[in-house]
Amino acid sequence: MLLMLNMNRFASRFNSFLVIVFAVSVSLSTFPLPSVVATEDSWTTLEPMPTAEAGLGAAVVKSKIYVVAEEVNYEYDPDADTWTPRTPMPTPRAGFGVAVCQDKIYCIGGYTSDGETDVNKVYDPSTDTWETRTSMPTSRTQVVANEVDEKIYVMAGYTFPHPSFPTLCNKTEVYDPATDSWTEKAQMPNYQGIAMSDDVSAVVDNKIYIFGCSQRESNTLFTQIYDPETDTWSSGTIMPTEIYHASGAATTGEFAPKRIHVMGRTEHQIYDPETDSWSNGTSMPTPRQSLGLAVINDTLFAIGGSVGDPLGSPPSSYEPTSTNEQYIPVGYIPEFPSWIILPLLITLTFAAIFYKKRLTNKN
Repeated sequence: MLLMLNMNRFASRFNSFLVIVFAVSVSLSTFPLPSVVATEDSWTTLEPMPTAEAGLGAAVVKSKIYVVAEEVNYEYDPDADTWTPRTPMPTPRAGFGVAVCQDKIYCIGGYTSDGETDVNKVYDPSTDTWETRTSMPTSRTQVVANEVDEKIYVMAGYTFPHPSFPTLCNKTEVYDPATDSWTEKAQMPNYQGIAMSDDVSAVVDNKIYIFGCSQRESNTLFTQIYDPETDTWSSGTIMPTEIYHASGAATTGEFAPKRIHVMGRTEHQIYDPETDSWSNGTSMPTPRQSLGLAVINDTLFAIGGSVGDPLGSPPSSYEPTSTNEQYIPVGYIPEFPSWIILPLLITLTFAAIFYKKRLTNKN
């Protein structure tokens, strides 16, 4: 009877030990290592795009980056550092908004050789095909587009009611991919007049942040915050230094602090939504504007754009680039290396066997 009790106690202990071994092995696969937290930000140069492109859109689906420009569509694999050509947009254009919903990439609005457009095209990376969806109610270009709760919010931009006088568009138009329909929400405040837009946007905690980045013509610097849940707007601290033709993207807080990074030319400004404050980040090694900016696991990829100074200069004075550079933010914590899981599991298994023998000897 005593032997049976000891054996039961042994089995219970050993089973508990195995459960702990398994739990530790699984959890370590994504556990961050505090000892390697980045105390400084840094840039790394990666494989460039096959062609030089500016004014492009960048989107992430299943840890791959898709770079869409007027006549190209490339898939970038950060793990392999390789590029693959994909099917281009059926309607070549620039100045369109890009958003991802349910692993599909929506390219909305923009302008063609005929002027601003209301085109709404969706790309499915799994089939490498494009589909035409219901057009945006208001034709406009240079819009910002963001996904929140499986709906796409298209804002800002401008129209051309007169060929020589672009007019800012303050409409908030929301696209529902499930019903292929549009609705209109609260208009963006203080966003009217004759001017071209120079805005970027990003989503943090289901709120859409839009930054006016330049003071060209009658533009002003601004920070507007839209809450889709309440359909209301509020304002935040404006950026300290204007950035012409900027791009923006947000880190999620999973591997790096929640921040919105706004980049262009020699500027890199970082917005903290929690404190409504700005700080400076290290500038891109290759100064440029009108680039694509994408985020994977809280690292940023700055792709393409144009080099030179377009302000006051003819378009021929600046050129597109194929540059691809990766940014690691301050406070970044990498994933626990996956390659270490197997040897760790083997080590813990041998430890379990040794522990079992010791318990057997004691009994």
